[in-house]
Amino acid sequence: MATPRFVHLHLHTDYSLLDGACDITELVNEAAHRGMPAVAVTDHGNLFAAEHFHHEASTRGVKPIIGCEVYVARTSRHDRGAEKTNGDARPARTAGSGPGGGSAAAGVASDLAQRGTNHLVLLCENAEGYRNLIRLVSAGFLEGFYYKPRIDYDLLAKHSRGLIALSACLSGAVAEPLIEGRYDDARDAAYRLRDIFGKGNFFLEVQDQGLEIDGPVNRELVRLSRESGIPLVATNDCHYLTRADARAQEVLLCIQTGKTMSDPQRMRFATDQFYFKTAEEMAQVFRELPDALERTAAIAERCNVRIEPVRNSFPEFQVPQGYTVDSYFERVAREGFAARLPYLETFAKQGWLRRPLAEYEQRLENEIKMIVKMRYAGYFLIVWDFMRYARAQGIPVGPGRGSAAGSLVSYALKITDVDPLQYDLLFERFLNPERVSMPDIDIDFCMRRRGEVIDYVTQKYGRDNVAQIITFGTMAAKAALKDVGRAMDLPYGDVDRLAKLVPNQLYITLDEALKQSGQLRSAIEGDERFRDLLEVAKRLEGLARHASTHAAGVVISPQPLTELLPLYKTNREEITTQYDMKGLERLGLLKMDFLGLTTLTVLSDTVKLIAANRSVQIDLHTLPLDDAATYQLFARGDTTAIFQFESHGMRDILRRYQPSRLEDLTALNALYRPGPIQGGMIDDFIARKHGKKKVAYDLPELQEILEETYGVILYQEQVMQIANRLAGFSLGEADILRRAMGKKNRDEMAAQREKFLTGCAAHKVPPKKAERIFDLMAEFAGYGFNKSHSCAYALLAYQTAWLKTHYAVEFMAALLTSETGNTEKVVKYIHEARGMGITVLPPDVNTSDVDFTPVGEQIHFGLRAIKNVGENTVRGILEARQKLGAFRSIFQLCDSVASGGCASGDPRLLNRRVLESLVKAGALDSLGARRSQLYQVIDRAMERGQKLQRDSASTQHGLFLAGASSRIRHARLLYFRSPLGQVFRPPEGAQSRGTGRHGGPPQWRGGGHRRAGLFAAPDALA
Repeated sequence: MATPRFVHLHLHTDYSLLDGACDITELVNEAAHRGMPAVAVTDHGNLFAAEHFHHEASTRGVKPIIGCEVYVARTSRHDRGAEKTNGDARPARTAGSGPGGGSAAAGVASDLAQRGTNHLVLLCENAEGYRNLIRLVSAGFLEGFYYKPRIDYDLLAKHSRGLIALSACLSGAVAEPLIEGRYDDARDAAYRLRDIFGKGNFFLEVQDQGLEIDGPVNRELVRLSRESGIPLVATNDCHYLTRADARAQEVLLCIQTGKTMSDPQRMRFATDQFYFKTAEEMAQVFRELPDALERTAAIAERCNVRIEPVRNSFPEFQVPQGYTVDSYFERVAREGFAARLPYLETFAKQGWLRRPLAEYEQRLENEIKMIVKMRYAGYFLIVWDFMRYARAQGIPVGPGRGSAAGSLVSYALKITDVDPLQYDLLFERFLNPERVSMPDIDIDFCMRRRGEVIDYVTQKYGRDNVAQIITFGTMAAKAALKDVGRAMDLPYGDVDRLAKLVPNQLYITLDEALKQSGQLRSAIEGDERFRDLLEVAKRLEGLARHASTHAAGVVISPQPLTELLPLYKTNREEITTQYDMKGLERLGLLKMDFLGLTTLTVLSDTVKLIAANRSVQIDLHTLPLDDAATYQLFARGDTTAIFQFESHGMRDILRRYQPSRLEDLTALNALYRPGPIQGGMIDDFIARKHGKKKVAYDLPELQEILEETYGVILYQEQVMQIANRLAGFSLGEADILRRAMGKKNRDEMAAQREKFLTGCAAHKVPPKKAERIFDLMAEFAGYGFNKSHSCAYALLAYQTAWLKTHYAVEFMAALLTSETGNTEKVVKYIHEARGMGITVLPPDVNTSDVDFTPVGEQIHFGLRAIKNVGENTVRGILEARQKLGAFRSIFQLCDSVASGGCASGDPRLLNRRVLESLVKAGALDSLGARRSQLYQVIDRAMERGQKLQRDSASTQHGLFLAGASSRIRHARLLYFRSPLGQVFRPPEGAQSRGTGRHGGPPQWRGGGHRRAGLFAAPDALA
């Protein structure tokens, strides 16, 4: 008898976060290898994997069936009453016979009674079903989330068209009452679901993973099918790929629940049958129900959904009456260039401009035509609009990043601040018709105010049309070892030491780590526990571990996003897409990176501090780019806090290289990467600069292209220029060549090589030289960097260094403020300031401001940088100080801040922890008492301040109100019996971890003396 056809319709990947050990690529490969026509993915409550799965399956000849095992609330999805869930894994998979446990069925019934949801498998039959599933799954997170993303029967009824439903596992609405012997309730649930989805669209799901309860439940399901006419369909509740993966799945569940393998009460699968079985294995399990197997293939044939790119990627940009999008774009581009023109003309008169202005005009014309031809005018207007908003609001923006800095239109629209012609940046590296892909303009914004731009975009294009982008944390090599080691009950110290033997290399795998680290190999070979750990960790390595929000990505849609893709809500109430960045790219949706960059915050704050401290207005956009003093700072390696140039390795290179122009900084930005470093390119580059190695060019035509980089092919743009100049490639074709070289695709490289050599022959280039040049290009293309990006970031680094060189006090004050909350960095930069001859005064409630503030050539320590002292507290202190002039005692401080001496009078602003921190940091030293004395009267000062606040609130005017507090003898602090010169040690647990000037413990002294070294212990800082 022939084996019935079978397709898996119930399967969980690793996107059922920490409840599935099934990698999508491996799954699809296995399905293709077995010759399976289709496979479904039905992750728990989400569609995280849908687009990725669709892409992988479609490219391997396997039909992807998009589905989800949803959580259906028994009542309303809005009900938050008694509903609780305790995990995804089925209760029947727990060890029902564990200590104190009963039967498996009893465990199931008990667990189900605690939860308010049932499972239901939904499969998309057509495009309408896909849209409905998107709405259902999105609503589960946005409207019904309570422990799990829940939908309800009302939603199912509204969005059931185009969906095929299966009754799911033992947690389904049909199986649950059968477990408890409630057949009539099971029948009612089945009829209810059949009525919602329609006859022929709802199936009773039979499973047999070897559980004791499976047999009785399946017999009742067969009975129910015969009685109701609802067909049966056989599934295997797959959570891992092979039977051997069962143990890895157990460990994964321990990681999810925070349990260990030795815990008898841990959640686990009772058998090892939850794997991706073959059709033959399923036929053996369900040999009495062959129709239930055949039906899976029939359902698969009905499911035909393709996730296609959206037709219109861009939201509608409203243009003034009388304009089209194209004509308005051309207008703002030309007006923007006209605004830049005076600056360019000044440069031209001074002889600094490398290209004639006529070339600018022609380049602008060409770019405008190309952008309009490729239908990207709307895209540029969208970016221009929110950049214009940011600048109008005074939100600092970066000079550009990525290949967009090669566009003159971007420069004219003030999307970037880098003149592309001045630095030989190519528009075609950014956009060209030969490489039709979405333009990608990523923007750096001030870290502090980035959210304002996102809010503006959200309001302009609609809350429903804008979302942040999801990203998935995976179990990388070290994390996999640590997670698995913890779950397997191995001592933390042992596992931590093992993980530290994994080389610190980005994206390294455990297999690669074993090849590179002999110590790691020895440790594992010498300990059976580690061998077991490694085996499991390698199986779980790379699987999705958790979902979070992409640091910068934002998607903007022309229509509500839930019409195109599913949405997710984080535990921080952020709404994100359920598809990641790559999925959105394949969908063709408009996505942008709104990146937060602390350097921009520092630059902006520095300029403001210069204006306040010196009455000098600085425009960073018009800084002279040939300032010798600034380049001397780079040449000395004095680049602490200089963007992109702060590392020790870079400082060493700077001292050897001795940069003297922006092009040098651009080159070093491109060179300081693992490939060029390991390949010895930096040493070669430095030798060429200083004449220690001869610079030669294979052809005279190469000199103009490579002279800036001493004959070395350093930038991707140079590869493009060489192909253009020697072989007659258009710059668009040259970009295709550049991409082929970077990817090292052998077949494509062979075709490009032939095209290049043919072009060179047509341009009279000697064949041997043409071959040598192509080989050089191919070699260096692997190291080649995007010059546009490197140049833009070099400009930002120069601006940072210029401010540090000429306005060091203001720069260091802004820098210290930006690192408030990072004790290590604050201490580091205070030492840096002292090394520069700048005095950083200790914190003082009578002189300090909220943040670090320059006063003349000194910096006042910011009170907000003291640990436990929040900004509201500091504002209250400053408000009270402004009225009083100065505080004379800790009692007066507490009285005025807590009792209404400031508009925000609130006793909660000064609690004991805050006052202790102020004392420890030395911020109350100016009150004239020892720190030991201040420490001992904190409670009394607080009590009096709180009493004053209560009296004020109850309008009981007394001694301490209506100005009477100013007559109190604040100086009458009690003197203590301790000797006047006694060193004050904070109470146990509050002892400073800092060190004095000579490495000894910090000395906290009374009498207003500062401790040696820093004036406040590092642990007193925020």
